[in-house]
Amino acid sequence: MPTQPDRRTDLGAFLRSRRERLAPDEAGLPRTGRRRTPGLRREELALLAGISATWYTYLEQGRDIRASEQVLTALARVLRLDRHEQEHLFRLAGHAPAAEAEEQEPLTGEVAAVPLLLQPNPAYVIDGTYDVLSHNRAAEELFPKLITGADRPANLVRWVFLEPVARDVLVDWEPEARGLLARLRTQAARHPADPRYPRLIDELNANSPQARAWWPQYEVQPRHSGRKRLRHPGRGAIEYAYTAFHLAERPELTLVIYNDDGGTAGATA
Repeated sequence: MPTQPDRRTDLGAFLRSRRERLAPDEAGLPRTGRRRTPGLRREELALLAGISATWYTYLEQGRDIRASEQVLTALARVLRLDRHEQEHLFRLAGHAPAAEAEEQEPLTGEVAAVPLLLQPNPAYVIDGTYDVLSHNRAAEELFPKLITGADRPANLVRWVFLEPVARDVLVDWEPEARGLLARLRTQAARHPADPRYPRLIDELNANSPQARAWWPQYEVQPRHSGRKRLRHPGRGAIEYAYTAFHLAERPELTLVIYNDDGGTAGATA
């Protein structure tokens, strides 16, 4: 279960990752000679945010200090964080309501039936940790080996990173996997008391070199709709539009529906 020191460490690492990706000229500073470290220096960021360089250093080191909302807003402005990154920053700093570990209620029959009603469009219902709680036959066909009938639930993140066939199904595997990991981090920050998240993250770090390399980069991303290219077992590479809906009474549950619009996105496999 995440502890407060863990959150301070995550806050410092998140700030450092964003500081190192911001070039001085992007922050309005002149480039002066060779720099030993990428991005802004701590002193430069503190100056632009109007705070003490020593105090900011303590914050990045995970010291036991508390940043005000005013300071966090200033840091987010200088670091050019988008809305979702800023929300993540505030949560790590303890300025957002932290959801406690929820008792995992069983999926109601009405909700579980929805993907079945959407056949032949691939559809499934996932929870916050990307466990697949309900799916239809088209989804099982499109994502082979995702639904295995094992003792634990099928999990989309585990499938993407640890199931070799996923690299063939996801035509653009790396950007899709990186985005999924960023969304998992966002979800984990919203549920700091839920032990399922650190268990899943530890499993990914132990078994996936890519997850182990990308997790320290502290990318965050909300769940969203969009388009992705998937390799259908019988029809080859197809560009799918996918739409995500949150259940009103349980917003941590998401219904995802895929539609291929009848088109293909490449040669058949």
